[in-house]
Amino acid sequence: MPDGLEATGVGARVPRREDDRYMRGRGQYIGDIKLAGMKDVAFLRSPVAHGHIRGIQVPEELRPRVTIASDMVGVKAIRAVTALPGFKPSEQPALADGKVRYVGELVAMCLAGSRAEAEDIAQAIAVDFDELPAVHDMLQARDSDAPLLHEQWGDNVFLKSVVDDPKFDATAGKATVRVTRTFRTARQCMAPIEGRGVVAQWDSRLEQLVVHSATQMPHIVRTGLSDCLGIDHGKIRVIAPDVGGGFGYKGILLPEEVAICWLAMQTRHPVRWLEDRREQLSANANCREHHYVVTAHADDRGRLLAMEAKAHVDSGAYSAYPFSACLEAAQVGSILPGPYDFEGFRCTTWSSATNKPPILPYRGVARTGVCFAMELMMDAIAREVGREPHEVRQLNLVPASAMPFDNITAKHFDSGDYPECLRRAVEAIDIPSIRARQAKGEADGRLIGVGLSIFCEQGAHGTSVYSGWGIPMVPGHEQCSARLSPDGELELRIGAHSHGQGLETTLAQVANEVLGIDIDAVKLVHGDTQYTPYSTGTWGSRCMVMSGGAVARACQALGERAAQIGASLLQTDAASVRIENGQVVAPGGAVSLAEIARVWYLKPQDLPPDVDPAGLEVTVGYKPERDTGTFSYAAHAALVAVDPELGHVEILDYAIVEDGGVLVNPMIVDGQVSGGVAQGIGTALYEEMPFDSQGQPLASTLADYLLPGAVEVPDLRILHMESPSPYTEFGQKGIGESGAIGPPAAIGNAINDALKDMGVEVDALPITPRRLLALIQAAAK
Repeated sequence: MPDGLEATGVGARVPRREDDRYMRGRGQYIGDIKLAGMKDVAFLRSPVAHGHIRGIQVPEELRPRVTIASDMVGVKAIRAVTALPGFKPSEQPALADGKVRYVGELVAMCLAGSRAEAEDIAQAIAVDFDELPAVHDMLQARDSDAPLLHEQWGDNVFLKSVVDDPKFDATAGKATVRVTRTFRTARQCMAPIEGRGVVAQWDSRLEQLVVHSATQMPHIVRTGLSDCLGIDHGKIRVIAPDVGGGFGYKGILLPEEVAICWLAMQTRHPVRWLEDRREQLSANANCREHHYVVTAHADDRGRLLAMEAKAHVDSGAYSAYPFSACLEAAQVGSILPGPYDFEGFRCTTWSSATNKPPILPYRGVARTGVCFAMELMMDAIAREVGREPHEVRQLNLVPASAMPFDNITAKHFDSGDYPECLRRAVEAIDIPSIRARQAKGEADGRLIGVGLSIFCEQGAHGTSVYSGWGIPMVPGHEQCSARLSPDGELELRIGAHSHGQGLETTLAQVANEVLGIDIDAVKLVHGDTQYTPYSTGTWGSRCMVMSGGAVARACQALGERAAQIGASLLQTDAASVRIENGQVVAPGGAVSLAEIARVWYLKPQDLPPDVDPAGLEVTVGYKPERDTGTFSYAAHAALVAVDPELGHVEILDYAIVEDGGVLVNPMIVDGQVSGGVAQGIGTALYEEMPFDSQGQPLASTLADYLLPGAVEVPDLRILHMESPSPYTEFGQKGIGESGAIGPPAAIGNAINDALKDMGVEVDALPITPRRLLALIQAAAK
């Protein structure tokens, strides 16, 4: 790079380009879309968790503006399937047909000139329910006398998954230390600042359904709509505008999308639905609810020999499209070992069907609960053998010398130094000084404690991972279309979509790295199925690996074509030129990519006769050299103060050591980690959607459902390691979910450390004052 120019390629801390429009209020979200003749929809939702619909009475004068299930003739139910042996598929109609299975399930669709008027229509509808007993708990779901959600199944289990090492009993039999614990995590609501929303219209000129949706995966939504509505992909265009956060909440096909699209096709005018926060909370508490019984078998030093677990995941009433019901439970059995190396493993998991909203893959997808269970077990082993928790972890972590490493569940760790990551976290939080402070005591009577967690995050999983699952969403080659415009602007088109990841910045940095083109001259087109290559979308910490790799390969191919033209203009051989700083450079001169583009488009008479007629536009696909996923990892260290009289917990210090391979933009990575930690703190201390025995959600406003704010999230210290992945384009790894995984375990261990002399161990999330006081009082008896 020439002197005086600031680096803007891979590794540069470039401010996010998209933030300028966001901060000035110029973003365009679903709520900003206003079309001529557009009308609004409000849904009548079920007030009961489980029951048969005996009848729906709609005032005669309102009937033309109300849609019920019997009106939607020919529309298929949403059906998520998998080839996993024993899986029982569910069918979720867009509008409840004969039976409701959770509070908030759609019953009727009401159309009016405004949302308020549509809600008035909904209030005028009377539904006669024959209420049934509810399945309100994932353990209760497996009782022999439990009510059945889907009678044809014969039970309430989507899938039972078993991982059983034949050498387990022999390995576990060598242990001299055995520790068993039970853990439970609460059901949560994802809380993106923008709720869901859909605007649909029928384009009579193109004979095409045009759908604007706040979605993470527009191409997958199009495929799902094609199946449910029975129309070809080509007759559906899905556009995701700016999306105000997703975290997995917007990573499925919605029944609202199916219903709204059907209505737009019937009415031939635009139709809109915008989710309000009450709907979001009461009808969509849909993540994180796990139950574990774990036994660790170790030796006297704390060396883990074997581990066995029985786990339940509350999967809710349906499996969402493309696949959700077994995603967490099936992963528990493969990721519970975490970054540790031991010889024996046995795990059985049940995906329980309950009268709750369908579970969805929230940021971290099973890893947050798994990390909580595994890391609290490591501390329990340490207490049992009388050693510092970090010493026991160091004894069990996969060493750097073993990388790449295939663990006991065949996870292929691509690179890293887990022991060094933990060592740096211990150093950052300064455990020796905390121990001295604990011995001295706190002047205010509070008890302080330090806790650790370490984990790895598999991201950017590819075809080899998902093809065996037999689901509708198997990622293949990720494609990018790249072209130079007549004035030298580089347009990139990708099928993934950004909902906070900063792709408009980071992918421009990749283009700069390859072509040297100014990042301000790069435009990213994404979120529109009409103009972008097919992609499974944005999920699984995959975008920087997959889309980043595709952009790099497309820019390389584009550069080769530009180099051929540039060499001709410079009257030299193509083998003697190179791409550098947005120019084709030869020994005797240089020509800019912008000038090459002008010649291609506007002065074709100056082109060489053997020029590639494909021009300055390419579409290239990309897969990593090995597509089993990258493995980023992190160690979290928390210092807390606990008031034993009030049960209040304050986070005094929080340090993170993170390794995401080569960081394309460390500033954006810091933002991703910080946001994830805030969500993880919510999981640890605040967020919970309880349900009563009738399946009723009990926290339907933000006054009851607590989210952490600025004062609850401490200043974070984020330290980076960079262990390049040997399989990806620049050595980058997926890192988008990592921040949300570690906090519950680190904070839980810190609280246990603070209260260890009282004999208190937390075992459930969130760790609220009420729960903590109950544990303290029980320990005192």
